[in-house]
Amino acid sequence: MNHLKNSVLALALLAALPFRIHAQGQAVEVTKVVSKDSSSIVKLPGEFLPYESVSLRARTAGYVEQVLVDRGSVVKQGQLLVKLSAPEMAAQVAAAESKADEADAQRVEAEAQLASAQSTYDKLKKAAATPGTISGNELVQAEKNMDAAKALVRSRESAVRSAQAAMVASKDMQQYLSVTAPFAGVITNRYVHPGSLVGPGSETSDGLLELQQVSRLRLVVGVPETNVAGIVRGGHVNFTVPAHPGQTFSGVVARISPALDPKTRTMSVELDVQNARGLLSPGMYPEVSWPVRGQGVALLVPATSVVTTTERTFVIRVREGRAEWVNVRRGASDGDLVRIEGPLQAGDVVVRRGTDEIREGSAVQVKKGS
Repeated sequence: MNHLKNSVLALALLAALPFRIHAQGQAVEVTKVVSKDSSSIVKLPGEFLPYESVSLRARTAGYVEQVLVDRGSVVKQGQLLVKLSAPEMAAQVAAAESKADEADAQRVEAEAQLASAQSTYDKLKKAAATPGTISGNELVQAEKNMDAAKALVRSRESAVRSAQAAMVASKDMQQYLSVTAPFAGVITNRYVHPGSLVGPGSETSDGLLELQQVSRLRLVVGVPETNVAGIVRGGHVNFTVPAHPGQTFSGVVARISPALDPKTRTMSVELDVQNARGLLSPGMYPEVSWPVRGQGVALLVPATSVVTTTERTFVIRVREGRAEWVNVRRGASDGDLVRIEGPLQAGDVVVRRGTDEIREGSAVQVKKGS
């Protein structure tokens, strides 16, 4: 009889156990909704260009006499790079100087004739003050001679200026036989050797040398249309290059294109990058950490907290020991968290591992230490 009573009591306890568990609620691990500035970083490809680049060419025809630099040479502004020779140009300069000297001599002769005509006219004019001394026709003739001498002087002065201009032009052309660096930089290519014929009409289409300024570089980034609002002139932007893993460099936003590329829908932005150590080179393709300006703050929860069914996307908020389904919109990932939009606030408690098995309004129990 006692054995029967014990069995009945055990069955009664087992029958009451589910109701007791239900009354306490399902044990769940929870976390809090956190807030964060909605600004973010996107990775964009970029390209390095030299800050200044020029293909040096000969402005006058001649033969290469000396090439004083080679690929990799570091040069200063105004430094002599290539010397050309053109013997006929020296003869042209000498002829121009001779013409200038001849024109100057003719000017001096004309000025002497003017001085003589002026003196004759002054003497006749003074003598004409005494009636009957000279005829009026002589005075008029002397005045005409003086005017003619003045015109001749003006003509000779104009000829002198023309001859001197031709001489200066010839000497300027002669200076083109010396090719100098327009700015400080590095020679990146050499196309000619001594004896080459260069200049207009020659076969050297690539020029003489390629000069680039690489101590300062331009970093060109194509910023997508959706991110152009975050562009700030003068802002610092970080980037990395495959050639130097583990190192982070930075540049300053200096120039912004006012238009989008219609094909890529991106806006070209140039950053100035100092390259004093020479670690970076034109042609490298860095990965740029471009800052994206957000609107206000963003709410974040663990990705496992977001439940997606065929009907809705939600998180399970725990309020007063009850499960509450809150509809949200899932956004971009941010590390182990995910951005959400919905009627939540920072600090709200949500289930860390959400599932639709935790029904709306059901009792839940928070696990200790979660």
